[in-house]
Amino acid sequence: MKSRIVLFLIAICFALSAGRSQEPPRDSGLTVHEWGTFTSIAGARGEAVVWMPQVERDDLPSFVEHLENNRFKGGLQGTVRMETPVLYFYAMHATNVFVHVSFAKGLLTEWYPHATSPLPPEQLTNPALDLRSVDGELQWNSVAVGTSESVGLPNKSAASRYYAARDTSASWLCVGSPGGQQHEKFLFYRGVSSIDVPVSATPLNNNRIFISNLKAPAIPGAILFERRGDRLGYRLLGPIQNSLIAGAPELDSNVEALSRELEKLLVAQGLYPDEAHAMLETWNDSWFEEGTRLLYIVPRPFVDGVLPLAIKPAPANTTRVFVGRMEIVTPTTEHAIETAFANRDHVTLAKYHRFLAPILQTMIARSHDGSRTKTLNAYLNSTYSRLFAALRGAPET
Repeated sequence: MKSRIVLFLIAICFALSAGRSQEPPRDSGLTVHEWGTFTSIAGARGEAVVWMPQVERDDLPSFVEHLENNRFKGGLQGTVRMETPVLYFYAMHATNVFVHVSFAKGLLTEWYPHATSPLPPEQLTNPALDLRSVDGELQWNSVAVGTSESVGLPNKSAASRYYAARDTSASWLCVGSPGGQQHEKFLFYRGVSSIDVPVSATPLNNNRIFISNLKAPAIPGAILFERRGDRLGYRLLGPIQNSLIAGAPELDSNVEALSRELEKLLVAQGLYPDEAHAMLETWNDSWFEEGTRLLYIVPRPFVDGVLPLAIKPAPANTTRVFVGRMEIVTPTTEHAIETAFANRDHVTLAKYHRFLAPILQTMIARSHDGSRTKTLNAYLNSTYSRLFAALRGAPET
């Protein structure tokens, strides 16, 4: 009997040892931080609607890599534009890592440094591709972390929000072999997806907004923002467990005050102060433009579910902070757009740029006046004509 017990204990120890040996290696001297944005538009019922987020040319520098067919990329339709996730690495020693990221129901459309995509070419160039049928992927097979900062980074003279993300204390990176190396302070990528975002936002009477958390867990923090011309304001909403009704903010604040609040919120989620500042410097011209929008912290489980990230060896700590941006079509926005179209006020219309078509679609879905609906459809057709003309004229990348 004793011999059986001894053999049984030995077997348990062997099984536990084998289990430990199968755990992926972890680098105790490596920390990874990531930030990014999920941009969407609330439709007539408050939930994210399908739009074409890439029909207008962006300001990315020319060294950033794109899908091979830029016209195809520009015509992609989805519910979410994932904008500028950047991965920072902090290493206590020089090391090499493998990085793989995938995007549920979507494609990864831009990246730098050079990465490979396991997707077959026909999926990347098929103009009839339904994003709901594919999970886009990118991988960096060997990223050297902790390289010398004496090596110059790629730069172009044209202004671009891309460069602001470099202003952190993150380790320098190198991808590629000698003679073809690319250096950067982060791994950069973007994408488009048809996922359902975790919030909805619906305008109510008396300038109120009904905001719902559609997933679990709670939204860690949120801010309701509005800008009309030179006047702007915001309302801090705190965590959203289920739903709430928020009144429109008073337009009596400024960008500096709002930036401070957002930076505090980002740092509270785990970003370093210089990372939070870099994120605000990247997006403050876009987040604080004309209109009404909800800015919210995307729950980490949601991010990990729709944007799985694998790094080998695994870092001791990985922090991922994503800001959701949801455009809200309020009665004030509807009135401003209808007035601008009627007066051929192209300056005002340009303030809504890539959001103009989905805003008009939402207005049409809400309209119960046949004559108004006909007029709105004419506005929408003229908007699409302009967008598609620009898309046809865009050079291949």
